[in-house]
Amino acid sequence: MPLNVKNRRKRGVRIAVTVLSGLLPVLLGFAILYMQAERTLQQSTRLTAEEAVSQFELMFDNTAEAARELLPLAGQRCNDVKLALREQVTRRPFVRSTNLVWDDSIYCSSLFGDYQEKINAGDYTQGQLSLMKSNKVTPDSALLVYRLSEGQRGALSALDGYHLSNVLRLIGRSTLLALQVGPHWLAADGQFHDGALPLFAVAQNELASSRYAFTVAAGFPEGETWRYMKSEYPPLFSLLIFFGVVSGTIGHVLQRRAMSPSHEMQRAMEAGEFIPFFQPVVHGDSKQWSGCEVLMRWNHPKEGLVRPDLFIPFAEYSGLIVPMTRSLMQQTAALLAPLSSSFREPFHIGINITASHCKNLDLIEDCRAFIQAFAPGSISLVLELTERELIEPTAMTHQLFEQLHELGVMIAIDDFGTGHSSLGYLRQFNVDFLKIDQSFVAMIGVDALSRHILDSIIELSAKLDLGIVAEGVETTEQSDYLTAHGVNFLQGYLFGRPMPGPEFINALSHH
Repeated sequence: MPLNVKNRRKRGVRIAVTVLSGLLPVLLGFAILYMQAERTLQQSTRLTAEEAVSQFELMFDNTAEAARELLPLAGQRCNDVKLALREQVTRRPFVRSTNLVWDDSIYCSSLFGDYQEKINAGDYTQGQLSLMKSNKVTPDSALLVYRLSEGQRGALSALDGYHLSNVLRLIGRSTLLALQVGPHWLAADGQFHDGALPLFAVAQNELASSRYAFTVAAGFPEGETWRYMKSEYPPLFSLLIFFGVVSGTIGHVLQRRAMSPSHEMQRAMEAGEFIPFFQPVVHGDSKQWSGCEVLMRWNHPKEGLVRPDLFIPFAEYSGLIVPMTRSLMQQTAALLAPLSSSFREPFHIGINITASHCKNLDLIEDCRAFIQAFAPGSISLVLELTERELIEPTAMTHQLFEQLHELGVMIAIDDFGTGHSSLGYLRQFNVDFLKIDQSFVAMIGVDALSRHILDSIIELSAKLDLGIVAEGVETTEQSDYLTAHGVNFLQGYLFGRPMPGPEFINALSHH
């Protein structure tokens, strides 16, 4: 009996120590995740505000250009210049109407022709922009007016508030966004408000434009940090519980401890288990194969083919993604280089890179060795920038991309339109291609809003003289739509699934 009592007491102590040691990492982990969620949301609102400011500046550039072209006409008879006013409306995206001003009075309008209305220059912030609740033409819609003046002459160009609120909705998604011009501000629902910008409960960020007189505020509603954690961290919560169990049962963990994931991936890399799969890319007009995207797969000896989303993020985090990509390029060259002399035109080969590849210049030598393995001029190597980890525009990255271009390597932005930094990459790096994310392609014929975004991306690529690739094409309707809108290249299950090297080489011989 005493031994049994003693054993019960020891068991109680062990249970208490197990519970306490198990709770400690769980509680600490929750605190760390909460702080990380706050930092992530803060970064998200900052990037969202930057993207919104960039979009608004592009829109206001159109209104400003229209006003600049019309200003020299101020003072001329309305009948002589009203066609020029209407021409600016038709030529300039987002510009809804234009007006000519003489001596602070509107005397000619693209909507009404001869027109008389007094304006007050003091209503315009910095003499430039005015956000109005409505006007006679659109009594239920806000209006933004850009003013340009020179002496007695002046020109006004107006932009419908629908476009402004549409940008706030599309860019903001789950983020709350507001546009302020002077004492007024506009919400994403199109509602006009007076007074200071609203205070958002979580991750408030305000960013003023350096070119125009407006400010964008971004933030989240109260409780967003917890909602974000519940949405994004469920696997981590399970991991915390797992670590709590491990911490409470150290003895068992030491006996059952297997190799860490990094050791397992290192082993797999040395064993050559990471292999390339190839998905064809076709010309938008002829549907002939023009190239392929090289995708990494893990051919695990026990689990079989492992999906990339299960190991690529950890490979990036652990730093193994760089040698894994180098191995992928070497395997690709070994498979396709013997065929390169038969290519009738440069065959595009797309390979994904991340921020880890941009920390030094080693990638240049990898690309040079890859290109030299093929017949001269037989391929075009395209490096696709992914956004799982932000690529910082440092002196190193600019030097890297400059030397890659000198080598003949082209740069593409992968999944364009879904990440916070897509537009930032366009501003900061000299890219050659945009790859439209498959989520937009899937909405062709289904969702009008996503189709408008898709059309805007295609229009943007045309204006910037960039090639464009549409991913995830699965139906003939999608293919026809993209071809009709001038998309250069298509990729998706309609033309071929990702396939191993031998199967791809066999299929390539028929194309």
